[in-house]
Amino acid sequence: MHLDEDYNRSIPWIRKQIFEYEPVEKTHTPRAVVIVCDATFYGKKKDKLGTLIFKDILLGEVLIWKHVQSELAKDYKQLLQRILDLGYEVKAIIIDGKRGLYKALRDYPVQMCHFHQKKVIQRYMTMHPRLEAGKDLQKIMYNLTSTTQTIFTNKLNDWHEKHKYFLAERTINPDTLKESFTHQKLVSAYRSLKTNLPYLFTYKKHKKIKINNTTNAIDGGVFSPMTRCPLRVKSYSKYTMDLVKV
Repeated sequence: MHLDEDYNRSIPWIRKQIFEYEPVEKTHTPRAVVIVCDATFYGKKKDKLGTLIFKDILLGEVLIWKHVQSELAKDYKQLLQRILDLGYEVKAIIIDGKRGLYKALRDYPVQMCHFHQKKVIQRYMTMHPRLEAGKDLQKIMYNLTSTTQTIFTNKLNDWHEKHKYFLAERTINPDTLKESFTHQKLVSAYRSLKTNLPYLFTYKKHKKIKINNTTNAIDGGVFSPMTRCPLRVKSYSKYTMDLVKV
């Protein structure tokens, strides 16, 4: 992004506008909300620069946000408490499955993002698994968004029963003499599904509440323009305040 070219202005002028701009303070209208929450990070990993956002999917409004250096459960708990202190009633929460969040949000119906779950499994098995067990698990994943928890659970259990001896195979490292699973990535994929299974179908258990089964409402609608911003400037937080005001 080149603001000087976009606005046909000099770089000093652009900088002046950025540093002098003061965003309007957000006003809140307490009500019942269904929250989608996630964090996005800018630049390189070493920069440790990101923003955690809570958005109400019912009205499409960003409710609250916080700059973070890393994505920790305590930050989610802090923003959730601020939401409650402002008078909002949280009906459900949609997340992408970060470690520790299920425990932190245990008092609310939590939905695990289907898109992120599929990406996790894809990362372990690739898009074109060569092993029979991988191909079978991929077929089960294809139906995640169109099946029920009972059917999905039964298929996953059947898959594990069919391949349990294969999954249990171990290999000894000749250098360290330590044992590890021969098919560690497949084992990890299975464990991910077993861990997230209680939260993959929350949106179907609570049909009276409008719960999305993905975090797309925040990933595309909010994060996309934010990650394109020239956040190297010192006043990057001002950009964020305007961008999340939707």
